[in-house]
Amino acid sequence: MTEGALARYRICDFTGQLAGAGATKWMAAFGAEVIRIEDPATEGRWDILRSMPPWVDDRRGVDFGGGFFNHNTEKLGITLDLRKDEARDLLGRLVERSDVVAENFAKGVLERWGFGYDELKAIKPDIIYVSNCGFGHVGPYSDFKTWGPIVQAVSGLTFTSGLPDREPAGWGYSYMDHTGAMYMAIAILLALFHRERTGEGQWVDMASTDAALTLHGPALLDWTVNERPTRRPGMPNGNRSLAGDHAPHGIFPTLGDDDWVAIACRDDRDWTGLADLIGDDWAGDTRFDTAAGRLANEDEIERRLADWTRTRDKFEVQRDLLARGVPAAAVQKPHERIDEDPDTDRFGLWPTATHQKMGDVRCDGLPVHLSRTDWAIERGGPCLGEHTDQVLTDVLDLSSAELAGLRERGVV
Repeated sequence: MTEGALARYRICDFTGQLAGAGATKWMAAFGAEVIRIEDPATEGRWDILRSMPPWVDDRRGVDFGGGFFNHNTEKLGITLDLRKDEARDLLGRLVERSDVVAENFAKGVLERWGFGYDELKAIKPDIIYVSNCGFGHVGPYSDFKTWGPIVQAVSGLTFTSGLPDREPAGWGYSYMDHTGAMYMAIAILLALFHRERTGEGQWVDMASTDAALTLHGPALLDWTVNERPTRRPGMPNGNRSLAGDHAPHGIFPTLGDDDWVAIACRDDRDWTGLADLIGDDWAGDTRFDTAAGRLANEDEIERRLADWTRTRDKFEVQRDLLARGVPAAAVQKPHERIDEDPDTDRFGLWPTATHQKMGDVRCDGLPVHLSRTDWAIERGGPCLGEHTDQVLTDVLDLSSAELAGLRERGVV
C-alpha cells in the first residue's frame, strides 16, 4: 500500500452526525490525519450517533453507536473542554499545526467560542476553514437551524417524490446528509488545491440547502422555459420512463416477501425477447408489436406482466431476460447486495475496521478506487477521547506530567 493521497494534510475536525463527518471520512480514508475534537463534559452528546443504533451486541453507550463507528473510520479522537482557557490554548496550537478546520455546526458556534475565521486566520494565515450548515452564513435564512430532511423539504427535493395525485413522500432518510457530506469533501479538496497553487487559505462557506437546490436542474429548467411543474396532472408514476418510448418500463412483484424485479423494454427487439420468454397468448397480441401500441396499452401490459412475474423468482427473471438481451435486474435487499453479490464483494465496498471496544466490524467503504493512491479503512471510529494523549504528545509535544495535570484540571 502506497502512502495515502492526502497524507500530508492534517484536519482539525469539529464535524458530527453525517453531513460533516461523512466529508472528513473521505479525507481520512485517503490518508489525511483527521483529529476529531469533542467535549468531555457532555459525554459524547455532541454527536448523537455515538449512542444510536445499530449496535453490534447488547452493549450501549457513547462508544457503541454503529453509525458513529461507520462515519468516523480512520479518524483520531480527542477531548477538549473549550470552556477553559487552557483548552482553547491547546486548540489554537492544534490549529497552528493543521491545514483545515472543518465543522457543520449551526451558524456562529465557532465564532462564539472565539474561533471564527478571523481568529483562525490570526493563528495560521493560510488556514482553510470549511463550514457547512443548512443555509450558510449569509442571507435572511442563515440563522435558521436545519437537519437533512428539513433541507430536503425546503429545497424542494421532497416535493418531487411521490405518486400521482398524492402528497409528496420524500425518501425516508437523510439524503442531503449523505450528499451534503460529498459536497463538503469536494469543497475541502478545492480549497486545498487553491492553497497549493497560491499559498492562500480561505473560508469555504457551504449551504446544504443550496447544494440540494442544484440537484433540481432539469425541473427548474422545465418550469423556467415551459412553465411546467414537476408534479402535475397526467404525469406518469415514477416507475415509467420519460426518456424515449420505453414500455413496459417498471418494477414488478415476484415470488417472496416484498421481492421485485426491474424490467425495461427499449425497443421492439426487447419486447420480442420478453414476449418469447413469457410465452403466453397475451404477450403475442399484435397490439403490442410496436412502441406506439405498447404505450397506448401500458396499463394492461403492466398488469399482465406483474401477474407473470409474481409466480417467478426475481433472480431467475433477471437471468433469463439478460440472456435474451433485455435489460432486467433483481431489486436486491440489503443482505443480498452486501453479503451475496459477488460484484460488490470483488469491489471491496465493505471493509472490516477494528474498534477499540467492539472489535472487528464491517463498515462502508468508498465507491471509488485509485490505482496508485487508493483509500484504506482499517481503524473504526474513535472511542470518546481515545487518542487524546497520543495527539497531544505527538502533535503538541506535551509530556506525561503535563497530560496528567490537564486531566486533573478537567481540561481534557
